[in-house]
Amino acid sequence: MVMDLKTPLLVNPNETHNITSYSNASLLSLLTFSWLNSLLKHGNKTCLKLDHVPSLFGKDTALHSDLTFQSNLSKLRANSPLCSTGLAKAIFLSIWEEWSVNALFALAYTISSFVGPYLISPLMEYLEGKQEQVFGYGGGYMLASVFIGTKVIESFTKPYRFFGSHRLSLQIRSALTAAIYKKGLRLSYAARQRHSSGEIINYASTDVDTIGDFAWFGHDICLLPVQILLALFILYRNLGIASLAGLAATIALALANQPFAGLQKKFQYKIMEAKDERMKITSEALRTMQILKLYAWETKYMQRLLDMRKNECGWLWKYLYARAIVKCVFWATPILVSAATFCICVFVGVNLTTGKVLVTLATLKVLQRPIQLLPDLVSALAKAKVSLDRIANFLEMEELQCTAVERTEMRPSGAIIDIEGGEFSWDPFSPASNLSVIRLQVKAGMKVAICGPVGSGKSNILSCILGEMTKISGEVKVRGRTAYVSQSPWIQSATTQENILFGKAMNEMKYKEVIKACALEKDLQLFSQEDQTQIGERGINLSGGQKQRIQLARAIYQDAHIYLLDDPFSAVDADTGTHLFKECIQGILRSKTILYVTHQVGFLPPADPILVSPILRI
Repeated sequence: MVMDLKTPLLVNPNETHNITSYSNASLLSLLTFSWLNSLLKHGNKTCLKLDHVPSLFGKDTALHSDLTFQSNLSKLRANSPLCSTGLAKAIFLSIWEEWSVNALFALAYTISSFVGPYLISPLMEYLEGKQEQVFGYGGGYMLASVFIGTKVIESFTKPYRFFGSHRLSLQIRSALTAAIYKKGLRLSYAARQRHSSGEIINYASTDVDTIGDFAWFGHDICLLPVQILLALFILYRNLGIASLAGLAATIALALANQPFAGLQKKFQYKIMEAKDERMKITSEALRTMQILKLYAWETKYMQRLLDMRKNECGWLWKYLYARAIVKCVFWATPILVSAATFCICVFVGVNLTTGKVLVTLATLKVLQRPIQLLPDLVSALAKAKVSLDRIANFLEMEELQCTAVERTEMRPSGAIIDIEGGEFSWDPFSPASNLSVIRLQVKAGMKVAICGPVGSGKSNILSCILGEMTKISGEVKVRGRTAYVSQSPWIQSATTQENILFGKAMNEMKYKEVIKACALEKDLQLFSQEDQTQIGERGINLSGGQKQRIQLARAIYQDAHIYLLDDPFSAVDADTGTHLFKECIQGILRSKTILYVTHQVGFLPPADPILVSPILRI
């Protein structure tokens, strides 16, 4: 089945009603995760397949996360340039409803976890007969019931809190990944020079994961003061003024770790810079592996990569040393706080009964987790701040001019491409222009050939029509859909058929006709599975001519109004080039508007006008 670009790849149009039962689950079902029972029962009987897994409901889909995040981001950008704080605010505004619900469960878990230590002292006094008159008959049962009830609440709310944090993390990752992907498509030429593909991969993987993982610690930042206050209340009720020793010890240890937290942030910046540079060199080496093999440069490049990896590991070791110091201090915090508290109790003469000791130890035990979590929280804050800065800086990079080309729908008659007094530049901050077009008007159905010496700006003409160059002055009007065939084709790692049907599909009956016109029949017969053969990463098992012909077939299958062909016959022999020109440009695309760049004189006579770059007059 041929699918349109807007059709999700992982959704079966015939089974859109199969939505996860999480969307309408009751509170009890959410707490017990019983909404998963039907899927687990089915998996127990047979092997689960993709069709068996229900679809996500609205708020959990990547599309909803992307639209919500982009809406909030646009509102914040309208007031001031984007920074790490603004990006964090946009993320929070996108998830605040789910975050608030999860915060209630986290708060219920926190309060219930402190009820047990609070009830130890009354329960011990009741067992000793000191509180029997206060609680009366059955008071012990009431205390035990409350104790058990809070533990039940704690048991239910704890797993759902972690489930909610994981859900929020996925929503954040979906929104940021989509934003980075869209930004990469809109980057200007100058911005692409400052951000390599390796850096963008790091933004969409490492940095997004770092920010997504911070969702696990988001509630702990807010709940840590609540946990400390509850612990102090319980300790003060049992130990009096001596409980302040625990607070003082906690604050002192936290202040002692501040310098190391700053070092963690600094080292994280250095790690990400080194990782970006290594990824950049690795991507370049993989793209030019044939050249490296041809000139026997593998050893040289390997040594360069190892040196860069050694530099990255050096910063990583420094980061781990700083983190180890933070962890050592905070792992020792419960012991130090307990020792300080009991020493002060002895010093001020507090009577340490069994109940008071048990309450103190139980309270500090509950407080131990947030205290031990504090170094991870500090580390996550430092890493998230670095990642937010990097992504915010990337999202603020200059984009292609949205007003460079005025695009309208196809009209029955008139000029389909109209450039009036256009001056264009690759550098938006440079006053000098790279291309000047006095006037260019192409009507529907025309075949325009562009020729000229190397470096004269032939490809720039196509780039200005695509809107990739910065417009300094003039007007550019394009009517209708445009398809582009580059001189260095990009091929996705999929089957040949999937590459050809990558765009908007024509009638399926045209498929064989397109294959024949692009001279791909003999090539497909040589493949093990014909057009279902996996062509490998970036089409590694295809020749340059095969890549070019597959890209030409893909462009034809888009059924566009305008075709911009940048020397599409440079990688094929003369006979094949003649066949492609006759069957494609003069055949299937005979009714289309075509601008083609060529160095071959034999393809010039059939053109309506011939443009000689850099002089463009028509």
